[in-house]
Amino acid sequence: MLSRAVVRTPSANFAEGLTSGGLGAPVYARVLKQHEAYCDALVQCGLKLVRLEADERYPDSTFVEDTAVVTERGAILTRPGAPSRTGEVPAVREALAQVYPALSSIQDPGSVDGGDVCEVGNHFFIGISERTNQAGARQLAEFLASLEYTSSFVDIRDVQGILHLKSGLAHLGDDRLVVIDALSDREEFRDYDLIIVNKQEDYAANCVRVNELVLVARGYPKLEKSLGELGYQTTTLDMTEFQKMDGGLSCLSLRF
Repeated sequence: MLSRAVVRTPSANFAEGLTSGGLGAPVYARVLKQHEAYCDALVQCGLKLVRLEADERYPDSTFVEDTAVVTERGAILTRPGAPSRTGEVPAVREALAQVYPALSSIQDPGSVDGGDVCEVGNHFFIGISERTNQAGARQLAEFLASLEYTSSFVDIRDVQGILHLKSGLAHLGDDRLVVIDALSDREEFRDYDLIIVNKQEDYAANCVRVNELVLVARGYPKLEKSLGELGYQTTTLDMTEFQKMDGGLSCLSLRF
């Protein structure tokens, strides 16, 4: 059972962060409202929140997932692939050190964004992307192996429309994955029960199971219906302002 989550309040200059979305600028008042609703949902799932203060030096810093990979057996601090984001790590290090006294770190020339790392039981899929390179993926795989986890790489550099692996992949437990159509035929996923997202609902693939609930972006009824038919209890959250900045549900917290 998950019991804690690290979150970070969006800064007032959130709209100055990195994005390829082309969906317009986020409205800060809505950003704060949506973030608070997200935090409330985590609490409803039984998590105790560690809230980090906003930091205008790093407008992308509300996407805390990219700064670390946390597991039951240990944690590693990442080295984000966008140079403008490397300064986000120290605050997360301080928060995680309260739980993980021994923290390892990805080192240059490696880069890893946590959004490229999908935990599936005792196995981790590590996405090779514009933000996570081979050197960083190898370092992470070695660290995970030291904790007796297996891992494999999934190259998504030729997949259009997703920034990170978890932009198009989610694990729901029970060997079941939610995947976008562009990833559904990958050999890496052939042994799993796949829920393939309708192409018009690709953004919804970034859903998150938190204990007994599955958090899903609002406005994607086909996936929500599919999850309900499979017996999952879902909570929908408005994510429009974060979508404008290439962010999704998993990006906004580190859950452990």
